[in-house]
Amino acid sequence: MKNNKGFTLIEMLIVLAVISILLILFIPNLANKSENINEQGCDALLQMAENQLISYELDNGNKPDNLSELEGEYIETLQCDNGNTIIEYNNAKDGLRTREIN
Repeated sequence: MKNNKGFTLIEMLIVLAVISILLILFIPNLANKSENINEQGCDALLQMAENQLISYELDNGNKPDNLSELEGEYIETLQCDNGNTIIEYNNAKDGLRTREIN
């Protein structure tokens, strides 16, 4: 009587081919999702910095000259998780914006 407990080489190759095809389809989508997550995180950091700017103004009665005054007590960092984007502030223009750094 023949022992049929193992997989044949053809069965293993078919499984590997299916797994390879699935990986080829999903890996590019994961990269796009990662970029979207970083963008959303940076937008959230910008919103939080705007809120902390208002909080600073309420606490001190004036706006800070630059955002470094907010770091530490009001906000942990002014750099997005992607490491390439920072938040800038110009008191004269009354606004926050993001800037890419290289």
